[in-house]
Amino acid sequence: MATTNFKLTSKEKNELWFEGIVTLIFLLLVDLAVGNIIITFIRNNQGVNDGIFIIKQSVTFGPFEQQLLSWENIFWVLMGIFDVVVIWWRLIRVYHRIQISRIIDELHYISAGHFDHRIPFHLSGDNERVVQSVNALVDNVIKSLNEERRIEKSKDELVTSVSHDLRTPLTSIIGYLGLIDAKQYKSETALLEYCRIAYEKAQQMKKLVDRLFEYTKANNIEHQQLEINQVDVNQLLDQLETSFYLEAKKKGMRIVLTPLSKDITMGTNAELLGRIFNNLITNALNYGKDGKNIFLSAKLLDQQMIQFQVANDGKRIPPKIISKIFDRFYREESSRNAATGGSGLGLAIVREMVGHQGGTIHVDSTNRMTTFTFTLPIQQTAVAKAGKKK
Repeated sequence: MATTNFKLTSKEKNELWFEGIVTLIFLLLVDLAVGNIIITFIRNNQGVNDGIFIIKQSVTFGPFEQQLLSWENIFWVLMGIFDVVVIWWRLIRVYHRIQISRIIDELHYISAGHFDHRIPFHLSGDNERVVQSVNALVDNVIKSLNEERRIEKSKDELVTSVSHDLRTPLTSIIGYLGLIDAKQYKSETALLEYCRIAYEKAQQMKKLVDRLFEYTKANNIEHQQLEINQVDVNQLLDQLETSFYLEAKKKGMRIVLTPLSKDITMGTNAELLGRIFNNLITNALNYGKDGKNIFLSAKLLDQQMIQFQVANDGKRIPPKIISKIFDRFYREESSRNAATGGSGLGLAIVREMVGHQGGTIHVDSTNRMTTFTFTLPIQQTAVAKAGKKK
């Protein structure tokens, strides 16, 4: 909302005029009363009168002996200055009271439910600080309300998504176990097949529950005090290549490393960093269709940040999906199958872990390469406090 300088209404201007006139009348009455008292006192005291006369005779200028000012004139000038100061002081107080009253009116209007409204005028001094504080307070309240609504909506989406993903395998388990309980199988081979399917569905449910637990744990990193480990970056990349060698080979893929030009040790939580890479590499193995290679690389950006990349030369991610790929429970419909076991939480977990460590992550996808790029500080003093939740 645009703000303007504070302007008085007609009623407020009349209030100021009334205050000024009333104060002036009161001061004039006081001046007359005090003046009469002093004049009467001087005239009734011959000694004081003679002393004033001598002083007046000594204050002269020019070739003529003229009195500079009579004591009556001096008195009225001083009283006039005093009156102006008092009137100005009174008007300033009333003006500030009008400003405070206007601020209170604006607060009442906002509290009545008009949360998109802000105090629209500029003031000066302490009152301007009050206006800025009120507007900032309202902004923070609105932000908190929106965040609360977002969390509530997120909880509803969580329940809906979990229910959707658990219902299908649970229905299958109940169905096949019901057939077994009712002895509706023709042979022992059929019985074993029913048990095998129920077991696979149970494993699918366990995998989703584990992912939920991992996501909750990652989402609460800011409340944990995590240990800082010294991790050799190039050694970590070598370990990742060894760990995923067999799994990549089964899928007809290979892992290609591009290590740092020199050995660098970074201070971070080794468990979190390992989980980030595990999720990204697993994602590349499961969804990098038609790809032959997974590329792992590290690059020193400056003396404070390291950039990591996990890329694959598989199928391109459609642009409409890129913007949602880190959202919790977001998946392509084609990934909702037992073969991939996608839960829609892997990349959301990665974003949480990277963000809480003070890093950033983004993805780019072309017909040639899909690349997940994330940066992390080289040295972290407290993982739980350094990161910012994204």
